[in-house]
Amino acid sequence: MRYEIRVDGLMSETLTKAFPELDHVKMSGQTVLFGRIIDEAHLYGLLHRCQSLGLRVVEMRQVPE
Repeated sequence: MRYEIRVDGLMSETLTKAFPELDHVKMSGQTVLFGRIIDEAHLYGLLHRCQSLGLRVVEMRQVPE
């Protein structure tokens, strides 16, 4: 499954390195993390990582392969 996770604000390079399994792009005052998610545990782990880093997730969605 491929997912997009939109985070409020422009993440620094240091923060984006906390998500080595995802690519990212910065647009319109947000950072979009995207990539392949293995399973639900991986997805929840990513969301927990966002929370622990103080990131505000504004949208998360599954996208076509």
